[in-house]
Amino acid sequence: MASLSRSRSRHTSSRSTASGHTATRHAASATLTALLALSLAGCGSTPPERPAPGGAAPSHSAAPASDTHERLRVGAATRSYLLHRPGGDRQDRPRPLLLAFHGRGETAEDMRERGRLDKAAGARGMLVAHLEAVRKMWSADTTPTPQRPDPNVDIHFAEKLISTLVRGGEADPKRVYAVGFSNGGSMALRLAAQRPGTVAGAASVSGQLAAGPARTGPSGPVSVMIVYGADDRVRPMAGVPNPPPPAAGQEPMTATVSTRAGAEAFARAAGTKPPVTEKRPGYDRIRWAPGAPGKAPVELLVMHDAGHTWPGSTVPPPPRFGRTSTSLNATNTVLDFLTGIGTKAGAGTKAKTSPESETGTP
Repeated sequence: MASLSRSRSRHTSSRSTASGHTATRHAASATLTALLALSLAGCGSTPPERPAPGGAAPSHSAAPASDTHERLRVGAATRSYLLHRPGGDRQDRPRPLLLAFHGRGETAEDMRERGRLDKAAGARGMLVAHLEAVRKMWSADTTPTPQRPDPNVDIHFAEKLISTLVRGGEADPKRVYAVGFSNGGSMALRLAAQRPGTVAGAASVSGQLAAGPARTGPSGPVSVMIVYGADDRVRPMAGVPNPPPPAAGQEPMTATVSTRAGAEAFARAAGTKPPVTEKRPGYDRIRWAPGAPGKAPVELLVMHDAGHTWPGSTVPPPPRFGRTSTSLNATNTVLDFLTGIGTKAGAGTKAKTSPESETGTP
């Protein structure tokens, strides 16, 4: 019995000793973990971010670029447009806004594909709205027609779209621009002529200013660029003062002044200096420099051996439209001009443009 008691005593002592060692190891481990945590907190960890000036916490929420099909009630009609929002900081607002007008017989999607404005303007942090015309034609003049009794419907559409995006905090009212192709280019010029306080600048590719009784002459200074093919046979540079009668059920063509006369009208309204012509590879650049610092410039780029097309576009035009020039990239060129990069050089000097402006794919 005594031997059994001693054996039990030794086993109990062994278990107690083992438990003691285990407890000691756990305590040491806990102590080491705590010391490491303190060391990291004091030396190696990233310090907490401090609030931005003004007390606001810093934001790193970057929004991806998005493309949406939007509808807008304008008077009794519902109009539509494609809106491209560039990616970036969600708090990077308001942004510059570019209104894009497609050509006659085309759609907003056609204009998006031809000019690739979403990518180029988005890289500049701009919102891009491709507007959709009624029956695929814009009211580029002030003439009522049976199909369009109110010739100002498209002016109202543009104004409502701008005010909607401005009120929503997305668009900067001081940085609104218009660009268009063909009939859409004439629409961009009409908007600039009649609403010089609404848009900061306009660019027209293969589009002219309206002529005749419905002429929309410039009513104030605004920066304007016109890009035109010297061999345009659809709407020649000399203008179309007396267009042929329309086919049955079709809206009439817009009567237009010559390309040069349209540019000169904007130059007079802006009070520019006399024009200076530069010969460049593949085109001529006629520039009316601002009459005073901060005033509006006007430019006319005449593309050699080019037709009724968008220079630099990779979208094949209809055969009757003629050749597409590759001497410059119209997309980047007009965007540089509108946003100010291409307007800071003095008359007769080469404007500072992005590397992609001269040539390349949009």
